[in-house]
Amino acid sequence: MNHQSPTQVIPEFTSIPRHVAIVMDGNGRWAKNRFMPRVAGHKRGVEVVRETVKTCDELGIEYLTLFAFSSENWRRPPEEVSVLMQLFLVALENEVAKLHSNGIRFKVIGDLTPFDARIRDKILASEALTENNRALTLTVAANYGGRWDILRAMNRAHEQRCAQANESFVFSEESLTPHLSMAYAPEPDLFIRTGGEQRVSNFLLWQMAYTEFYFTPELWPDFGRSSFLRAVESYGKRERRFGRTSEQLAESKGLIADSTSEAA
Repeated sequence: MNHQSPTQVIPEFTSIPRHVAIVMDGNGRWAKNRFMPRVAGHKRGVEVVRETVKTCDELGIEYLTLFAFSSENWRRPPEEVSVLMQLFLVALENEVAKLHSNGIRFKVIGDLTPFDARIRDKILASEALTENNRALTLTVAANYGGRWDILRAMNRAHEQRCAQANESFVFSEESLTPHLSMAYAPEPDLFIRTGGEQRVSNFLLWQMAYTEFYFTPELWPDFGRSSFLRAVESYGKRERRFGRTSEQLAESKGLIADSTSEAA
């Protein structure tokens, strides 16, 4: 499905976002604050993911994208990377069947080549199992980087045009977008980052051109249902102008209200 960008069309605004993207930061600090090994924070983080997925499904949010492991996270201590890989495999084995039973589609974006073959095979099998589900699309970004995504899309678009022998090809949003990792989803409406940091960390750089940002000092293992609902409530109060003035936005809302009353 081809979803147009807010830079091309003005999307309809609703108080509940269609697509939420999250950087789940603070697992290690949560564990350290409790004199526990870092793995305990990551395990607790998986529980919060489960709760967040359930809340999104209940609210009617259509897409949830979680930054689980960035292309820069390989720089972490080898023992922590090994633990994260094991947790990822266990989560795939334990959670995907539950997602499927609830009609949730599962996707993974990122460069999967460095992962163990067991993880790659499990990802492909999980995506195939859930590909026809439509309740919610849960995307996990693993070994993902926003710049990698854009460069890969450019190379794929170029290869396609070369195959068509079109020498006059010029890159545009329309030509590049279908080759991005998340071409199947609308661009995020709301970006949440826990843990107190206020940056995107190479996450969905192209897709978040008009995304609303929500930063919180809460560590991810503490970011429960009530915290998520506060973020969604904050989003619902935002004025999303997409380049227009506040007056233009008010006029457009008035026109919508008038047409609704006439239809009634």
